[in-house]
Amino acid sequence: MSLPAVLLAAGPSPSPTPSESPTVTVPSLQDAQESATNAASWVEQNWSTWLAIGLRVLLILIIATVLRIVVRRAITKLIDRMTRTVESVDGTALGGLLVNAERRRQRSQAIGSVLRSVASFLILGTAALMILATFQINLAPLLASAGVAGVAIGFGARNLVTDFLSGVFMILEDQYGVGDSIDAGVAVGEVIEVGLRVTKLRGAGGEIWYVRNGEVKRIGNLSQGWATAGVDVTVKSDEDLDRLKATLDEVAQKMSAEEPWNELLWGPVEVLGLDSVLLDSMVIRLTAKTMPGKALTVERELRWRVKRAFDAADIRIVGGATAPAEEEAPDPTATVAAPSVFANPDSPQVAAATPIGQQRATPPGK
Repeated sequence: MSLPAVLLAAGPSPSPTPSESPTVTVPSLQDAQESATNAASWVEQNWSTWLAIGLRVLLILIIATVLRIVVRRAITKLIDRMTRTVESVDGTALGGLLVNAERRRQRSQAIGSVLRSVASFLILGTAALMILATFQINLAPLLASAGVAGVAIGFGARNLVTDFLSGVFMILEDQYGVGDSIDAGVAVGEVIEVGLRVTKLRGAGGEIWYVRNGEVKRIGNLSQGWATAGVDVTVKSDEDLDRLKATLDEVAQKMSAEEPWNELLWGPVEVLGLDSVLLDSMVIRLTAKTMPGKALTVERELRWRVKRAFDAADIRIVGGATAPAEEEAPDPTATVAAPSVFANPDSPQVAAATPIGQQRATPPGK
């Protein structure tokens, strides 16, 4: 079949006209009414559920906020009551000596801050989980992810966590406070600030040490309880022991009765007796119980008084290297060798050592 026959059988093909345009379907009033009816029916069916969820969320937020305020106020009142209880001890001598106002203030603030932070975290975290559960969100993947993230963060920041936990227990147990002199192993000094992560110490030379709480393995508090002042006096071994003891007892009684030493001394100055006896000397030991941190002050004053009392009683204090006895100055010529006989040309030794030729040339008169 030829191509023209095929075209005639197919019929004339329609040709597009420029005036044609696609038809646009305009929603009718009936369609809009139907859509509005469906939306209204959906809202009518679900409004009670959404209202219940909203009221539940609102109730959770209100309860969490009120509970957080109540718990924080209770913690603040508890800390204030503890502070007032300690302040009531200040009327006694022991309380006034042991309790430091700045130390109490910082310790109470630290404890209150930790307790309030923990309470807020627990309350708000529980409220957030309850709100998510209200929206029917599966919390299992979220809790699993939070657990993995917490383990990763804790492993990466284990030193920070260790410092924080150590600081919390140090404060709760009141191991030391502001104004205490402590030996932290890595540094020794006076505590000027106690933090949850770092403790600041003022060294003997004025330097400030920043000690991480997690690095402290042992703590020696030199300011709690009482301190001991000890003085060793070295005298000659031939001194009269009764006179020595009477002199030292008199010094101890006078010092214990005078101010301000009667407040720094928490016990009488005791003469313990002979601490050691040598061939040319003997050591007498004195000790006293003092206020914390005042042992060195008491020792210096006690040495001062003992020295003055011994000078008045003509008792000599010995110790250290013994000075050599004075000797006459040596003769400077003693180390000079005697002149040789060969230095005199007319001596028989020189003549005997002279060569034979020179001896023949010598005039007969020589």
